[in-house]
Amino acid sequence: MRKQYRAEGLDEGELAGHPMVQFASWFRQASAQGAVFEPNAMVVSTADAAGRPSSRTVLMKAYDERGFVFYTNYESRKARDLAENPYVSLLFPWHPIARQVIVTGTARRTGRDETAAYFRTRPHGSQLGAWASVQSAVIRSRAELDAAYEELNARYPEGEQVPVPPHWGGFRVEPQSVEFWQGRPNRLHDRLRYVAKPDGSWRVERLGP
Repeated sequence: MRKQYRAEGLDEGELAGHPMVQFASWFRQASAQGAVFEPNAMVVSTADAAGRPSSRTVLMKAYDERGFVFYTNYESRKARDLAENPYVSLLFPWHPIARQVIVTGTARRTGRDETAAYFRTRPHGSQLGAWASVQSAVIRSRAELDAAYEELNARYPEGEQVPVPPHWGGFRVEPQSVEFWQGRPNRLHDRLRYVAKPDGSWRVERLGP
């Protein structure tokens, strides 16, 4: 089970000056013509105060020069981890185009205004789901979850505004390093990593594959 990756490489001279500009370029390519299924899907890895790691796939909902944004239940395992230890890793696994983007940084909650603005863009069912799910908690059955959803659906039918749950919101991951990984033949991959400098600028390092 082994694939030979693409021959086209990644050269330092091709990189943008800022990692988020480079990410925007790669994200557009990953999104073009369905090249990658859900290119905004990313693996979020956290660790609790004792250093025990956990990973899960979530959807990135925004990115800009400040970093990457995702939304979750603030009582979930990942949110509890981040409350104890704000350091986080993100991985965009764009296998069909033999690329990865690997981010390390710190996560901070988004403001309530930003959270509310995004919540209003979610489908009605997803808004109800944010209330119905006690994320990461043990529940008795699927029937219990479905019953909670149906009760909410009766209380807030389609077309009626659903309030933003106080226990739900966003995290923005401010990057400290961003690695762009390009698969190459013979496992001699190109790995170029931006590392934040104290003055706010970035240096680029080439890593061994």
